Amino acid sequence: MMDYKYGESLMRIENISMSYGDKLVLRDVTTEIKNIVTCNNVGQVVGFLGPSGIGKSTLFNIMAGLLKPTGGQVSILDSKTPVKPGEVGVLAQNYPLFNHRTVMSNLMLAASRVTKDPKLAKDKVVESLNEFNLVDKANLYPAELSGGQRQRVAILQQMLCSQHFLLMDEPFSGLDMISIEKVGQLIQKVANLHDLNTIIICTHDITSAASVSDHLWMMGREKDQTGAYLPGARIVKTYDLIERGLCWTPGIITSPVFTNFVTEIKNEFRKL
Repeated sequence: MMDYKYGESLMRIENISMSYGDKLVLRDVTTEIKNIVTCNNVGQVVGFLGPSGIGKSTLFNIMAGLLKPTGGQVSILDSKTPVKPGEVGVLAQNYPLFNHRTVMSNLMLAASRVTKDPKLAKDKVVESLNEFNLVDKANLYPAELSGGQRQRVAILQQMLCSQHFLLMDEPFSGLDMISIEKVGQLIQKVANLHDLNTIIICTHDITSAASVSDHLWMMGREKDQTGAYLPGARIVKTYDLIERGLCWTPGIITSPVFTNFVTEIKNEFRKL
């Protein structure tokens, strides 16, 4: 395993609470993503797990700056202010693109939000198309792309306008085993383009999340001394896969130690 250390904070989730009327959905959610510093270009991939209806989508939207919490804040990099819409990219399951624009036009629109110089914006887009083998698709429309190509363009679109942060909603949903593996490889490739790149995957697929992530968050509800559930969900467990030796090792997902780790998480999941 590579030598590593943790550097500066990239995202802080501080005391997030969210209520809808009298219903407390999130309670004092606090966690942090730190820069993983190695001799290689390694970004961060966090798997975000939890039962249906527990509040993952609510926290997802708060992290994206699309929903204002009742209390607390999410901040990125060294900002002291809450995250704003557009600072964190969001990739929905249907890979939304502007259907009336070509691939190049979709990506130029995204790049121009951050880079005001048209030449520099185009250079960034061309570099991204080359990196993901999409140069020959530049003048096609989204309807002319395969599902995998559309997904790659949608990821590039979000990364160009938000730079280093991307939230992904159920990227493994409905895929066969081969497609899941390809998506996992794509996620890791995007993360490793820059050491500040940070991808958070909201998913029910524990095995797939563990296979690509360096950390996992598990959201659930805690119990009081009587065994009754307390109101509001929190991140009740975090897992450091680097510390466990489950990152950056070829073939690790076929090993007994990885299988045992996934079983451990599933057992904890059943208790939530």
